[in-house]
Amino acid sequence: MIEPKIYHELGLTDKEYQRILGILGRDPSPTELAMFSVEWSEHCGYPRSRKYLKLFPQKGKYETLIGEDAGGFIYDDTAIIFKMESHNHPSQIEPKQGAATGVGGIIRDIFTAGARPIACLDSLRFGDISKPFNKYIFDGVIDGIQFYGNCVGVPTVGGEIYFNDAYEGNCLVNVMCIGVCKKDKIARAKAVGIGNSIIYAGSKTGRDGIGGCSVLASAEFKEGEEEKRPTVQVGDPFTEKCLIEATLEAMDTKVVLGIKDMGAAGLTCSSSEMAAAGEVGVKIDLAKVPLREEGMESYEIMMSESQERMLLCVEVGKEDKVINVFKKWGLEAVKIGEVISEKLIKVFRGDALVADIPIAELANAPLYDMAWDESGKQKMESRKVRVPKDFNKTLLLMLSSPNIASKRAVYEQYDHMVQINTSVYPGGDAAVLRMKGKKWGMAVTSDCNGLYCKLDPYLGAQIAVAEAARNLVVTGADPAAVTDCLNFGNPEKPDRFYSFKRCVEGVSHACLEFELPVISGNVSFYNENWKGPILPTPTIGMVGILKDVENRCTVPFKDDGDMIILLGKNNDELGGSEYLSFIHKIEEGVPPMLDLDLEKRVQAACATAIEVGIAKSAHDLSEGGLAIALAECSILGEKGAAVSLNDDIEASSLLFSETQSRILLTVDPNNIFAVSDVCMLFKIPFEILGKVHGKKFTIRHKDKKIIDIPFAKMAKEYFGAIK
Repeated sequence: MIEPKIYHELGLTDKEYQRILGILGRDPSPTELAMFSVEWSEHCGYPRSRKYLKLFPQKGKYETLIGEDAGGFIYDDTAIIFKMESHNHPSQIEPKQGAATGVGGIIRDIFTAGARPIACLDSLRFGDISKPFNKYIFDGVIDGIQFYGNCVGVPTVGGEIYFNDAYEGNCLVNVMCIGVCKKDKIARAKAVGIGNSIIYAGSKTGRDGIGGCSVLASAEFKEGEEEKRPTVQVGDPFTEKCLIEATLEAMDTKVVLGIKDMGAAGLTCSSSEMAAAGEVGVKIDLAKVPLREEGMESYEIMMSESQERMLLCVEVGKEDKVINVFKKWGLEAVKIGEVISEKLIKVFRGDALVADIPIAELANAPLYDMAWDESGKQKMESRKVRVPKDFNKTLLLMLSSPNIASKRAVYEQYDHMVQINTSVYPGGDAAVLRMKGKKWGMAVTSDCNGLYCKLDPYLGAQIAVAEAARNLVVTGADPAAVTDCLNFGNPEKPDRFYSFKRCVEGVSHACLEFELPVISGNVSFYNENWKGPILPTPTIGMVGILKDVENRCTVPFKDDGDMIILLGKNNDELGGSEYLSFIHKIEEGVPPMLDLDLEKRVQAACATAIEVGIAKSAHDLSEGGLAIALAECSILGEKGAAVSLNDDIEASSLLFSETQSRILLTVDPNNIFAVSDVCMLFKIPFEILGKVHGKKFTIRHKDKKIIDIPFAKMAKEYFGAIK
């Protein structure tokens, strides 16, 4: 008999253990117990979230690809593969290696699909970085990303960083990777063909990462979590670079029938899930697995999450073609098993059988119908606050907010030019990537406002999708498909699960409206600290197509005399705003409303203005509202502006309300009537706000000058807030 303490420490419940006894008809071996614990963990098996993930649309305006690990879509005979994943708890325990291996893991998901990785984005959340420990976590995560990404040769081109006390003690590190290949070179994570060989390739297996997905990622943090530091994996980006080249070269041999990254749950996950996807069984021998540590137990080998490892299904008799490629690149490569007809995973250690489990029961975790309630739903009243006496001072203070200020101090540490595909650099609304030898390119972004999702999960999730699409549209791109990283608290607490449920429903509805398939993603539960859960954070990663990459549009003001135009309409909506949060320390109220039909029409008008060549700059309005969007265009363009506002809205709300469905354009004065025609075509409100002019940034409200600041003074606050 296995003591309850043992399987509880592995993350299994009493009910799950009884289920294992029923499946096997006997007590499990230590290796079998370990395999069930990792495969049935929330991080691998999604037992508490799978039911709702089925709501996501999988068809859109382009042909979609839904794979086992990463998905994508087809454009111009090219497969664009992308995915986002979390590495939250490892990064809180060991910031540098946690973040580094998060980058390495998502890159492997892309090239095991047959695509060459061309770009990464990072969506990060931290506590207040004025506190030393939070700053330590922040610095370590950034160091891990730059260390791994710069060395492996995949550019980090964008992302986002937010700070909120809710993330103290539980940072979020969500990493997205994009890759491309010819559509006929897409690989699948399947084991197929009875008698075909199972080949282990890459680095040797050690004890790092054991229990990472079950013990570390699928449970709340408690006091004294530093003891879990050994469960964090250690990455080697130079080995990963060799692994990229070796894997893509091995696929060109045409004898690789299936391939999967050994990520979470390591050899257990890759072997059982490949067999389940191919509806076959597998037999492996752990005595043949290359080890870098002596005395490893069988369960340790099966649970290890050592990095830079792959599992391949290769045509029998052709193994040397693949093994020789990996060895040429200085990597391990050895046959450790074969495909069998019985739908079982049989794990041997030499002659000893250490695990014998039905594939379907192992690879398909139990499905739980979780309780939820609205007891934790936020009050929706918006509190009135004192109107500032000095709007110059308020604007400068807003520009210094870590959530608004430039993240240049971070992204300058990343190599965003390697592979020389980056056409629009980090720091704008979205990065733009050219495709060598093609006229078209891609725009990529990631977005989510967790405070909106706390105040109204459904609305906040819809806004995340709408803003991501808006970020792509202002570059001139057509939004094509979505990946997500769903970060929430403990799903066993009904109020936390309510936030998850409503966010998934909101994302699903918005994606249906925008004709955007959700082609891949990740769920990260149990993100809590000693004060409670993180802000619900359904991060949206989105890719769009630029039909002509030379026609891309950017944020900065361009020329003196250009007219500044607002697409959309200003409303009095301060609830959930950065202004209330940062200036008045209030995190409550009604988030800005979202009219999806208006949003689509505003985006269509912007896209048309860029396509016909009349938009000289474009910038979406989001955190900080109208005043911040105007200031950013001025700062980045090193141009002043003279703006006049006549809306019958109180000045602080007019300046800092985060009303959705708004975009700033600048145009040559000769094209004012052309813009008017476009706006009337799509039946959207628009307004001429002023013009680009001089070195000063001025805003008048009903003939009263309320802001008058040199753009250089704004730039000092904007670029200097994050050291």
